[in-house]
Amino acid sequence: METLTFYSNGKLLITGEYVVLDGAKALALPTKFGQKLIVKSGNNNQIKWTSYDSDTSIWFEDIISFEEIKIKSTTDKNSAVKNTLIEILHQASIQNPSFLEQEGYNIETHLTFPRLWGLGTSSTLINNIGDWLDIDAFELLQKSFGGSGYDIACAKSDSPIVYHLENEKPQFKAIHFNPSFKENIHFVYLNQKQSSKLAIANYMSKHHHVNAVISKINTITYETIDCKEANEFAKQMEKHEVIMSDVLEIQTVKEKLFPDFKGVIKSLGAWGGDFVMVISKENPIAYFSEKGYPIVLSYEEMIL
Repeated sequence: METLTFYSNGKLLITGEYVVLDGAKALALPTKFGQKLIVKSGNNNQIKWTSYDSDTSIWFEDIISFEEIKIKSTTDKNSAVKNTLIEILHQASIQNPSFLEQEGYNIETHLTFPRLWGLGTSSTLINNIGDWLDIDAFELLQKSFGGSGYDIACAKSDSPIVYHLENEKPQFKAIHFNPSFKENIHFVYLNQKQSSKLAIANYMSKHHHVNAVISKINTITYETIDCKEANEFAKQMEKHEVIMSDVLEIQTVKEKLFPDFKGVIKSLGAWGGDFVMVISKENPIAYFSEKGYPIVLSYEEMIL
């Protein structure tokens, strides 16, 4: 078997976090960062799996037998990563059983962003496995991890997209979104890894009045795409934060951590974790570094 290589883009959800699960239209941006999957032939009816972080250190390494995949043996209490991987591969084997008819594999994954950044370690992996085995990555996500699937759409897209679920089926289209004011937009890493699963569960327990919210978020999504100026864009993001703060019954990240910041801060994805988006006239790097958040990326550095 020749060596096969696959690559998927990371993701950021700009509008529609949480409510995208209920059919809201969300603006999502693929990132310049992503993950590569390299598949070589192996033996002994097993997969020798090695995962490399962006600094080339190995963050996960194990051997998974075909048998463990077939029976979905997730009994290894010491390795949540291995168990998750077995769940994904088990589901993949249901969608395409023929991949377990080979002698074995040596598989490597290579992230181009630090794993803890939350730009889509799982979604890029699931999309790469989908491409490798020629199976539906959305179905693979749904039956292993769950989630809205916007991250899989970003993994596949090389331009900004509007994403929504219609009758629980993913719908997305490429759009033109290339703000002229992008020098006013930065992404700040909060260094608080959020569990998407837990965040979704928390949202589901609170989303009793979500229908009225969806049409408001849809309007914000489309107005955001049409924004010509930074202050207009900032206003839409601020409106979005206030609406979602009300739905989630959580303080906005600005109220909680940065009340004195001159500019707008927008949560991205699971509230309280990973990256936030900052819109400001002044370059915000000094402000955030002083507060203990030294990882600040410009729009150019982050977005594909």
